Amino acid sequence: MHNNSSGHRFRDVEHHPLLAENDSYDSSSSEADMAERVWFIRDGCGMVCAIMTWLLVVYADFVVTFVMLLPSKDFWYSVINGVLFNCLAVLALSSHLRTMLTDPGAVPKGNATKEYMDNLQLKPGEVIYKCPKCCSIKPERAHHCSICKRCIRKMDHHCPWVNNCVGEKNQRFFVLFTMYIALISAHALILCGFQFFSCVRGQWTECSDFSPPVTVILMIFLCLEGFLFLTFTAVMFGTQIHSICNDETEIERLKSEKPTWERRLRWEGMKSVFGGQPSLLWINPFAGFRIRRLLLRAKKGGPEFSV
Repeated sequence: MHNNSSGHRFRDVEHHPLLAENDSYDSSSSEADMAERVWFIRDGCGMVCAIMTWLLVVYADFVVTFVMLLPSKDFWYSVINGVLFNCLAVLALSSHLRTMLTDPGAVPKGNATKEYMDNLQLKPGEVIYKCPKCCSIKPERAHHCSICKRCIRKMDHHCPWVNNCVGEKNQRFFVLFTMYIALISAHALILCGFQFFSCVRGQWTECSDFSPPVTVILMIFLCLEGFLFLTFTAVMFGTQIHSICNDETEIERLKSEKPTWERRLRWEGMKSVFGGQPSLLWINPFAGFRIRRLLLRAKKGGPEFSV
């Protein structure tokens, strides 16, 4: 809800009349009902990319554990690196799940009704916008996602690798996902370097339980995967932190949208996304997760699929 000063809205929002009283409105899409459902996007490309992400992390864990660490004669080297790598992998996949299964800030479909308008208690002269694609009142800084088929609050972008939009409610988990993937990629590359040095020094005898050709192929593929993932996620992590500190989403930056909101810069922006003062909870993807609540949601209404 805002006035005409945000001129960019005229370019990406069609100005249709609001729904009349007899127009249909699916009350099952209300915010209260959405809070009782599990969020999941039924997009073929996104689901394939999400599965590929998991398989690549599992492959990296297999090579690190069974090709490099278990055959090592240094017990503490294997234990320390094995525990560290697997903990980071669990945190990365947990962050991925939280990003994928968390409502990014979807605006309820079809809430542009006269009854809803009356409840807003608008002042004379106030201007609101209706999204013609999902028939919803479009809040400030919200954008419509053609894949999720919803307007998303503070939408940054739609990421196929997490099969979801990155928005107001799940950006924190996406940042953690990119951070932990970058860390395990860097860790895997370092371990590969040590392993190659050890194998060459020992003339490829007893450096792995696999044959030298198989060991080389597995490690080369892991190096390529680690380098690509490290480059991509490190850049994405830096971009996300920059956006948070400047209180500007990627879409707003690309569209050169002039801010009509009060910006939360630097630490204020970080605290608004990660919640509260800096603490270990900032890097914990399990913070706020309740298994009992998830089971109740699944029992009450099943998954909230985007259709």
